[in-house]
Amino acid sequence: MIVLDANVLLYAYDAASSLHLRARTWIERVFSGDDPVGLPWQTVSAFLRIVTNPRLPGERFTLEEAAAVVDSWLQQPNIHLLSPGEHHWPLLRRTMIEGQARGPLLTDAQLAAVTIESGGILHTTDRDFTRFPGLRWTNPLE
Repeated sequence: MIVLDANVLLYAYDAASSLHLRARTWIERVFSGDDPVGLPWQTVSAFLRIVTNPRLPGERFTLEEAAAVVDSWLQQPNIHLLSPGEHHWPLLRRTMIEGQARGPLLTDAQLAAVTIESGGILHTTDRDFTRFPGLRWTNPLE
């Protein structure tokens, strides 16, 4: 399963980003493909939090526009929302401790644990994920 970090989605929707075209092309191909794609709730909420924040530079979305984007993702038959399961706490505890994830990196540890629990591969541009043993990840924009 392809599991998405918010940064890949944000690049795909930010026309001012130097990675926009590459990310947009990749996202469109993956979302219209047959491979299962997991969207953790952490990813969805981070995307919404950032694209609707008027204090950030660049073009921002209204709440309605941002919700419509997420709705369009979830209409794809290969897109699945990922939630923590019954094994989440032991995985989160391990990723948190072994990855020395403190403060803001705890969100990364949560995303790593959800990805491991789902058996997926995290697709991200964030190299901080190298700190989590057992996490399979790749940068789809390289």
